[in-house]
Amino acid sequence: MATTVTLRRWQRDALIAFADRPLPDFLAVACPGAGKTTFALAAVRNELGGVRRPVVVTVPTAHLKHQWAQAASHFGLHLEPEWRPDHGLAADMHGVVVTYAQAASARHHLRQLAKEGIVVLDEVHHAASDRSWGDGVFHAFESAGVRLLLSGTPFRTDDNPIPFIRYTFGDHGEAVSDFEYGYGEALEEGGVVRPVYFPRFDGHMEWMDANGALKEATFRDEVDRADWSARLRTALDIDGNWLPTVLERAASRLSRIRTSHENAGGLVIAIDHEHAREIAAKLSTITGSVPEVVLSDDPKASEKIAAFAGSTAEWIVAVRMISEGVDVPRLRVAVFATTTTTALFFRQAVGRIARWTPGLTTQPAYFFVPDDHRLRNHAASIALQRRHSVEKRPTPETPRDVAELDSREEQLSMFTALSSTVLDEVQAPTGLDGIDPDEAPVHSTAGDLVGHPFDLPPPPPLAGRENEPAVPDALADIRSRFVGKRELRDRNSDRVRTIAQILNWEHRAVNGELNRRSGIFRITEATTQQLEQRLKTADAWLEELTGR
Repeated sequence: MATTVTLRRWQRDALIAFADRPLPDFLAVACPGAGKTTFALAAVRNELGGVRRPVVVTVPTAHLKHQWAQAASHFGLHLEPEWRPDHGLAADMHGVVVTYAQAASARHHLRQLAKEGIVVLDEVHHAASDRSWGDGVFHAFESAGVRLLLSGTPFRTDDNPIPFIRYTFGDHGEAVSDFEYGYGEALEEGGVVRPVYFPRFDGHMEWMDANGALKEATFRDEVDRADWSARLRTALDIDGNWLPTVLERAASRLSRIRTSHENAGGLVIAIDHEHAREIAAKLSTITGSVPEVVLSDDPKASEKIAAFAGSTAEWIVAVRMISEGVDVPRLRVAVFATTTTTALFFRQAVGRIARWTPGLTTQPAYFFVPDDHRLRNHAASIALQRRHSVEKRPTPETPRDVAELDSREEQLSMFTALSSTVLDEVQAPTGLDGIDPDEAPVHSTAGDLVGHPFDLPPPPPLAGRENEPAVPDALADIRSRFVGKRELRDRNSDRVRTIAQILNWEHRAVNGELNRRSGIFRITEATTQQLEQRLKTADAWLEELTGR
């Protein structure tokens, strides 16, 4: 039976447009917090029409693989986030989730897996981060029947064209989207994103450049382009005065917010690992509590982000890890303490605090930034859309989404930061940026966003699930199949270790014998039922060996 899902207006309209597309490729651009994942999964299930076809979702980071797999299970779609090229696809899974790096390196395997199937490319601009990635993604998914491309903001590429994207000028210029839902529209509709305000701080910085010359400047001073990064990096030096002062202001703001939003959190985006740890130490001194630190090379990074999202902890410090696609709705305050200044990365970072939280009548978010002219311009473009939306409709406003993070930071060898001092919080001419908007808060008068029912066909049937109880509502919060299979694999591994110790066999030999006894060709391709049967076989073997 078909299942009815409640969609936002833009999701319903985009779903209809996707179904009516004239070409196999469809680019949907929607601001952060708008619900791109929900739209995409509804589109995939609608496109499948109850018929089994391979599904491949491609994402920027490993953390997002599990996030997508979990979301897909709510739609009755079971995707394997731990797939590897030497793995097949189990008969009880609809498809896989891979990163762009995996897509490039496993292009030949994925080309076969995705043939005539449905491919979702999340934050598709990442396919242009490296020419080899773009070539690999094209080769991997050229044979797919349908490609749904997602992005958080319109983007352009002048160097590496993104596969499957149409451009205004052949293979360059602005990307041509098939459906777009921007920040201004989301604000006008209400209940989708928060209004974001940008407290900006000037400062006086002194540094020694690579040639040993002593330099000083404020953010308002005109300096050579070569000094832009040095000036910003000096302000962000934890041993100066500028960054600790801004951290204190941000911590104070978060404390005030938590009086009405008890579990509200704050995010600091740092330059690198060492910088993140230094910021965490300073925040610990300021707030009296130790913030979470998430580093890109930490194998437990995804677990830390998930734990923080579900906790009441105040602060998390990250290097890129929370810049894109990570859903932590309780974030209300952020500090931009990185030297990455591209518009796409900035907008992407703003998106982390922009997601609307149902049940709160007013929920402005605050993004503390250096008054660097590049960041000032980025903030102004978002604030302009916010103000225009406020004029149209005095209800919930919120920042627009974003997308890209390709930071081409300058290497500052021999550079030395000497001192930095906050001069003052910059007052924007409009009176809306850099000050406290609490004097005229924006309230939601309509409650949570009104939904639009949409009937979806049932998910495709899967082999090996004949005896599985029927799920009455495929969109319910059910346990992800891949999690259950991972637990079964772990339990199988425990049995293999025990048997190997008893017999003094190699693990490979024990695995081979268990597979033979269970009728399994390869454990990575086994269904849940086959893994359960293999576990019973292992237990029976252990009884034979131990006499228990």
